Amino acid sequence: MVSQQALFAPEPVALLHDEEGGIRYLPESIPADTAQAWFEAALRNVGWLSQQRMMYEREVAVPRLLATFAREADDLPAPLGEAFEAVRALVGAPFNRVGLNLYRDGSDSVALHSDKTEKLVPAQPIAIVSLGATRRMSIRPKAGAGAGAGAGRIVHVELEAGSCLVMSYASQFTHEHGIPKLAGMTEPRISLAFRCFSG
Repeated sequence: MVSQQALFAPEPVALLHDEEGGIRYLPESIPADTAQAWFEAALRNVGWLSQQRMMYEREVAVPRLLATFAREADDLPAPLGEAFEAVRALVGAPFNRVGLNLYRDGSDSVALHSDKTEKLVPAQPIAIVSLGATRRMSIRPKAGAGAGAGAGRIVHVELEAGSCLVMSYASQFTHEHGIPKLAGMTEPRISLAFRCFSG
């Protein structure tokens, strides 16, 4: 007997509506074995960087490891070439830059924020592929951003391995997103954030 799960792929979940497609969660966008292979290859091949930032007049470590690559880079490590092509086909956007975050455990996080838009191509989306452990993303309307009936309401979504969260360019002006700390989480997660840079 064929399971219902095999017959019907999970439906996208609309988290926010706007004229550019809003914010959508696409579960199981990447096959499980491919997502696991990408996770292992990224852990092994990416040159992860620890960065510092100023907070309350002192320098502190950014609570996650980072990396960034252009699609045409000569040093594009596996699995990013394959990932670029798969996500460009999935979302239908000409992504040319990827930013990676490695959350080593539940103490790594990213505060609520919106993406900087100065270098982004207007109206093109941002797509975040999750690999490894499931982590929660929180999405919150910005104060005074005219977010309508949902103003002030935080939405939480569990980002599972192989999922893709697609955020519109427009949503960066109305909403913030972040990955909160998670007590007891010992497994790592990698996010691949694909963007369309201008110039």
